[in-house]
Amino acid sequence: MEWETVIGLEVHIELATESKIFCSCSTAFGAKPNEHCCPVCMGFPGTLPVFNKRVLEYALKAAIALNCDIPKYTVFDRKNYFYPDLPKAYQISQLYSPIGTNGHVDIDVDGTVKTIRIHEMHMEEDAGKLIHSDIDNVTYPDYNRCGVPLIEIVSEPDFRSAKEVVAYLEKLKMFCEYMGISSCKMQEGRMRADVNVSVRRAGDSAFGTRTETKNLNSFRAIEHAIEYESERQIEILEKGGTVRQETRRWDDEKRVGSSMRSKENAQDYRYFPDPDLLPIKIDRAQIEELRRGMPEFAEEKKARFIAEYGLSDYTSSRVTADIKLATLFEDAAKGCGAPRTVANWLIEIMPKVLDDCGVAFEDAQIDAVQFAKLLASVEGKKLNKNMGIKALEQLVRQGAEFDFDRYLKDNAVTMEGDEDKIRQVARKVLADNPKAVAEYGQGKTKVMGFLVGQVMRAFFGKVDHDAVNRVMLEELQTGGQR
Repeated sequence: MEWETVIGLEVHIELATESKIFCSCSTAFGAKPNEHCCPVCMGFPGTLPVFNKRVLEYALKAAIALNCDIPKYTVFDRKNYFYPDLPKAYQISQLYSPIGTNGHVDIDVDGTVKTIRIHEMHMEEDAGKLIHSDIDNVTYPDYNRCGVPLIEIVSEPDFRSAKEVVAYLEKLKMFCEYMGISSCKMQEGRMRADVNVSVRRAGDSAFGTRTETKNLNSFRAIEHAIEYESERQIEILEKGGTVRQETRRWDDEKRVGSSMRSKENAQDYRYFPDPDLLPIKIDRAQIEELRRGMPEFAEEKKARFIAEYGLSDYTSSRVTADIKLATLFEDAAKGCGAPRTVANWLIEIMPKVLDDCGVAFEDAQIDAVQFAKLLASVEGKKLNKNMGIKALEQLVRQGAEFDFDRYLKDNAVTMEGDEDKIRQVARKVLADNPKAVAEYGQGKTKVMGFLVGQVMRAFFGKVDHDAVNRVMLEELQTGGQR
């Protein structure tokens, strides 16, 4: 009989504040282990937490974007457990009065729109990171991440495939990046997901026993973990066994999951209101102000780009998938007046140049004004495509220091566009290659590529390729006798 997979998600997103949620320690990624720590985030006796109000602003933005109900008051609670990644043996989180409840998000999977319900969204502090050494078989704690502000978004079990899960995560990522509340860099742990999976016979209404796979930090790992766990549970049930409710870990290199511990419930954590933090009154005026300031999200931007710039549905989808990409496109399109050219270079050429330069797009400092000047020169036939790509490589490598006008001057980059000069060279090439001219006359038109290449070489590539093609065709058709 067929089986149905039922999936629910708990998504942790680190908020892009400069300091931690209850102290002034930095949230910057990549510091030396235990460099960004203080007595407050380490939980020393006698210390008191002070709430970072920017965390509330970012959390409210997320709650609005996710269509959540927002309470009049929100309260922090202590979630008690002993584990090496939390030195104070409890986490400040929210259970009884979270910042958002009863939300929903629409996702599009292969043209079908589906609504995913959100049970709740709460604020909390992140835990530390444990570094396991295979050399000396020791685990080293790094507490830099302790106290970094998080929102945890808990969905209802509305997913039925890994594809739906990825579409939902991409939507959350888009919301956060467009609002500027998180970078969602999964490689840095800025966005992570715990995946709850169960299976049931197709047509059944009751849920099966679920397992939770913790801390998945890539879309690929999430897809693989869901597929593995679904197949594992089906195999157990088809053999007459029973699925055990438990927490599991995932090894994406081996593509295998393993048991960590039995699944905890809320009572296991002994939640109670944090005595050091007062309830927070939510200002209705602030909510409305934040609602009015919501950005134009990807779907709206996509529709506008199609209407305003004449982009295709596919191109507009690609350009608006990332807020930095969408902003660069629009600024450059206004600067050079050729939106389709800008989009084409961003989608087709930019990724290869970035890869060749070893720079990730999210880290690249690409000035829209300089990029627009570059593309305007390509459009105006002052540079050919290859020359433009070389200039783009320098723009990527130099970042904010790149000046297109200075680049042209320093490198003597000019493209020959005088058709009389091109024609003179073309006639010489034809005179030097009578065999190729004869073959062209016999219908072997591919030889024209060789002849055009000879003209391009004579100008060291600094010539309008379209003009060379046009002139060469005219000369071949008239036998070079003009």
